Amino acid sequence: MDDADFKNTVDAVSKVIDGAGVLIIVVGLAVATAAFVLTLRDRDRLQAAYRGYRQQVGKAILLGLEFLVAGDIIRTVAVAPSFAGVGVLAILVAVRTFLSFTLDVELSGKWPWQSRAKAVDSSS
Repeated sequence: MDDADFKNTVDAVSKVIDGAGVLIIVVGLAVATAAFVLTLRDRDRLQAAYRGYRQQVGKAILLGLEFLVAGDIIRTVAVAPSFAGVGVLAILVAVRTFLSFTLDVELSGKWPWQSRAKAVDSSS
């Protein structure tokens, strides 16, 4: 396998991983929306249904972001390992990590360094 074949193969793999990330987000959003629409008939559970909807959408975005970051890492490091490319990758990973961190905090309702007991105490 020559250098061009390797780069083409790695590029194709990274595109498949990117596609999987996008697909996970789209399917997760569709499934969460369908489940939310089905629960709209019960007006007594509307608040809980909305909270569950947000959590399911957040989980789909988090998982999709992980795949997108993996695709970026593979493409940048294996296909075009330049200083500028690694710098752009660092910025992309930083932004996506920040998004993942904030989504995780919103979904769990606690900071990562808080113990479960402290998070429950502060929310009551």
